[in-house]
Amino acid sequence: MLNVFDVLLSVAISFTITFLAIPVIITVAEKKKLFDIPDERKVHQTPIPSLGGLGIFAGFVIACLMAVQFHVAVEFQYFLASAFVIFFLGLKDDILVISPVKKFIGQVLAAFLIVYKGGIQIKSMHGVFGFEGQIPETFSLLLTYFTILVIINSFNLIDGVDGLAGSLGLMVTSFLGVYFLQANMLAFSVLSFALAGSISAFLIFNYQPAKIFMGDTGSMLIGLVSAILVIKFISLADQNTSIVPVTAAPAIGFSILMIPLLDTLRVFAIRIFNRRSPFSPDRNHVHHLMLDMGMNHRAITLTLVSANIAVIVAVYLLRSVGSTLLISGIVGVFFSAIAVLYYSRKKNSRIYVRPSQQKATIRQARMVSITDNSILEQKN
Repeated sequence: MLNVFDVLLSVAISFTITFLAIPVIITVAEKKKLFDIPDERKVHQTPIPSLGGLGIFAGFVIACLMAVQFHVAVEFQYFLASAFVIFFLGLKDDILVISPVKKFIGQVLAAFLIVYKGGIQIKSMHGVFGFEGQIPETFSLLLTYFTILVIINSFNLIDGVDGLAGSLGLMVTSFLGVYFLQANMLAFSVLSFALAGSISAFLIFNYQPAKIFMGDTGSMLIGLVSAILVIKFISLADQNTSIVPVTAAPAIGFSILMIPLLDTLRVFAIRIFNRRSPFSPDRNHVHHLMLDMGMNHRAITLTLVSANIAVIVAVYLLRSVGSTLLISGIVGVFFSAIAVLYYSRKKNSRIYVRPSQQKATIRQARMVSITDNSILEQKN
């Protein structure tokens, strides 16, 4: 049987491995010239390695392999299998770039593993909007797949400023890890804290000014694990037979993912309304609006994470109100804040200047081969 020591061991192992791996990854990326090159849409101005997800994945997987007893928690082998699918999918996208269709197919495969083999499925609406009891199997599967895919992509898309995706991921895994620890679901607590330990080590190198980005490898892994944890939390905490039952569990789970989830759905809706692919890039995310107001990366990350935590606490304190009203309130608060950002951001805040020598070097770096030394010269 797992015990609390195994949970602590998972944190220590994942943090140590990731902390030791990131400097090596940075060195190798610089030697092989594997950079995220800045362009008109991206907010960084110098080429930066984007393979931090390698370190996050290594720490997370090794910690899980050492701390989880797979003969007891059989479903965890499928969770790790889905994590490997996301890892190779994200790694290929970080190095070579793949089409949105291929990325979507890979995400569906990862979702298939955790739904059909891992048993992660939304089987009830838990009273949200008046829907009680079990829901039809077909609708249950469609809702589960939709939820998993949106959460995966929400962390992928919110990763736009230094430290933001990692800090939100750390918040999600920490909150849910504590709950599963109290509920004596130690295997899920290990899953939570193993990722939390890896993210904590990564953030040391990712806060502004970032030395490395997590890339799709890291952001999609955080999204995948967050989807598993939140769906499991809602299905477990909403039962009266649970060791630690929680009233309005769907609203609390929704509040934990508020920033990445609602911002992604909002941006997807804008793109579809404008007859564009929901995966087409733009500068409509909440962090872009805050950048246009003149806020720096640290301020944006601190503000959004603090706001998300405040909403979680408020929803927990008001849980007796019920999930429907709480979820409606969360949506109202979020879009009210977005409206304020739209109307208060600075006009024409994105400044375009004539290409100086430094700027010209950056533009040249975008066009050269990945083996060209001019990228390294720009970085230095």
